[in-house]
Amino acid sequence: MTTHPARALSVLPSAADLRSMTRAPRRDLLCGLTVAVVALPLALGFGVTSGLGAASGLVTAIVAGALAALFGGSARQVSGPTGAMTVVLVPIVHHYGADGVLTVGLIAGLMLLGLAFARAGSAMAYVPAPVIAGFTIGIAAVIALQQVPNALGVPLPHGEEVAVVAARAVEEFGAAPQWPALLLALGSAVLMLAGARWKPTVPFSLAAVAAATVAAEALHLHVTRIGQLPPSLPAPSLAFLDVSRIPTLLAPAAAVAALAALESLLSASVADGMRPGERHDPGKELFGQGIANLAAPLFGGVPATGAIARTAVNVRTGATSRLAALAHAVILAGIVAVAAPLVGRIPLAALAGVLLATAVRMVETDAVRAMARATRGDALVLVLTAASTLALDLVRAVLIGLAVSVLLALRAAVRGTRLTPAAADEVAGGAGTVTYRFDGPLLFAAAHRFRRSLADVQGVAAVDLRLSGLTAVDATGALALKDVVGDLHGRGIEVSITGVEQDHRRVLESFGVLPVNPIPNRGAIPSAAGAPAP
Repeated sequence: MTTHPARALSVLPSAADLRSMTRAPRRDLLCGLTVAVVALPLALGFGVTSGLGAASGLVTAIVAGALAALFGGSARQVSGPTGAMTVVLVPIVHHYGADGVLTVGLIAGLMLLGLAFARAGSAMAYVPAPVIAGFTIGIAAVIALQQVPNALGVPLPHGEEVAVVAARAVEEFGAAPQWPALLLALGSAVLMLAGARWKPTVPFSLAAVAAATVAAEALHLHVTRIGQLPPSLPAPSLAFLDVSRIPTLLAPAAAVAALAALESLLSASVADGMRPGERHDPGKELFGQGIANLAAPLFGGVPATGAIARTAVNVRTGATSRLAALAHAVILAGIVAVAAPLVGRIPLAALAGVLLATAVRMVETDAVRAMARATRGDALVLVLTAASTLALDLVRAVLIGLAVSVLLALRAAVRGTRLTPAAADEVAGGAGTVTYRFDGPLLFAAAHRFRRSLADVQGVAAVDLRLSGLTAVDATGALALKDVVGDLHGRGIEVSITGVEQDHRRVLESFGVLPVNPIPNRGAIPSAAGAPAP
């Protein structure tokens, strides 16, 4: 793939991006500290949930978080392991193992760079809100189900379907209840949810994890802990890469890249909405995520995306530049270096409780209610996307939601087309002439309705078809118009077509509906379709 030098340079950080990091360094460093406190339990929890372990989650938050902050297109985006990504990674771990996940991350990074250079980031603007809401609800449900085994203190049951695994965990708990783990999980979730309502700016997730760890230590509870963590980042390595496996990993990598792009651009859009007047650069954001996902696997990290919850914390605490997100990654590295033994004593049940609370907080109930009540179509798309996310996978769920949205939009467009007789004062023909005005798009979905509307014209010598209200036309619509004109000519009815805008003329000319290069300023344009021989 050949990339124009100017396009390649456009995705790199500009001098202004770097200078912005010196505007308010003290505020940004404090924001970075706050985000690091929030990110620590989430990184640990998502690392465990992914199947690669807590250390892998921390590595991702540090390496990918730093590089995405430096090279990304949003000044306030915070990146790292996320719940949505773990949903995709769990089946990849089952099928291909840890080395397969690292290889998938590497390939996904390259794909994200390709999307950045292709300027594909602008497509995010076309994802309907009900699709995003349904996607978020589905992710939240999957994250919650993933936490059931650790919250109940039972070993992870075998299986790939999260609902099946959760049901088996409940059965095992019923056979041999592990009450300490369940109480720690519930206590952490309740403390986090209640604290968020009381003081939303305080990172109660860390407080919940700390309280659960202290309780487990003081009461000598028999619960599973995170285990030993390395005090520093491992040396970068490509030992996991098996070139012969790459063809079989392309499809999972494409799913990971699509999700990373979708979630990162969505998160950046959320950050824009929280700080009106500022806009992220989609191309740079995809480039930053590509660099981050290329580097994270070298250190044993899982694929990363922009993290909506951490990004929201960063914006709410007043971050002014990418320095805050960069500082969050550096502070996490410092925490690991200083307190790795203490972090290793955190109960997995406490992390499960934090993630359960995170899943609950992901769903914006007011927005969901509004969309569900707006139209039946919006409600259908929302429910269908959420159900597909839970039953299938995230990428296919978004594609299904988009497909249904397109079909509903086409249906609305068809209903919006009108072919009506012109008013008496608009008619400019003689006796025996009937004038119709067409308004709306003449696309494939409306072609049959248009053809049927003109099929019953009887008892007239001429038809004047006014297309000044035509908003769009495709090949099927042009062919339908040609068939109608040919049918009318076959019955001895003359047809003139007027008011065609230049944008639509080329399509109609190419199908012979209009004569090519008509003489200007001659009034009505006789139709070329089916014209009788002289």
